[in-house]
Amino acid sequence: MPHIRKLAVMGAASVSAFTLTMSPASAATTTIHSGSSTGPAYSGGVTATNLGDISVTTSLSNATCTSAVQNGTINSDGTDLTVTSATFDGCTSSLGSVTVTASNLPWTGGSVVYSPVSGGADGTMTVGNFTVGATVFGISCVYSGSLTGNGYNPDNPARPDTSLAQAQVQVSNGTVNKLSGSGLCPATATVNAAYQLVGSNGEQLWASS
Repeated sequence: MPHIRKLAVMGAASVSAFTLTMSPASAATTTIHSGSSTGPAYSGGVTATNLGDISVTTSLSNATCTSAVQNGTINSDGTDLTVTSATFDGCTSSLGSVTVTASNLPWTGGSVVYSPVSGGADGTMTVGNFTVGATVFGISCVYSGSLTGNGYNPDNPARPDTSLAQAQVQVSNGTVNKLSGSGLCPATATVNAAYQLVGSNGEQLWASS
């Protein structure tokens, strides 16, 4: 059961990863571009695909999902990042396969904020109002909340996967809270995940001032 809860969180985490908001150290204006940091302003669809397994740890155990894809939209100024669909596959625990399902879509209130840190991320990202549940052997746990993670442009040498020249997001030790479920569901879970982000037609996305 604990594993199930973790998976649920996992899904939430991935989604949240997708909705990350860049937190500025030096509040700069944000513009999302297509093709390069000086390309045309981009407003429209965004697809987030996980890079490696998504892991979730609770006080009882941990679990992983091998595939997670989220689709959504964003404004060119980084506002109104919205997740319209989310799927999670290959989720397992010591109990076997687990069904992870996104709920209460769309998830609204996300954003991207450009605030580069020398030698580090180009900003941070936040996804709000996401809700994900996991079910195993009839036992369900639902987690909901907001996650924040670091965002990287396609050429940032500090990005999670340097073999991919795409915008990327990484959530490290993100925390989500239990929304509903049995007393066996842990109150919180820690999520670690990384994603690559592309435009609706595969466009390379960049954030700049």
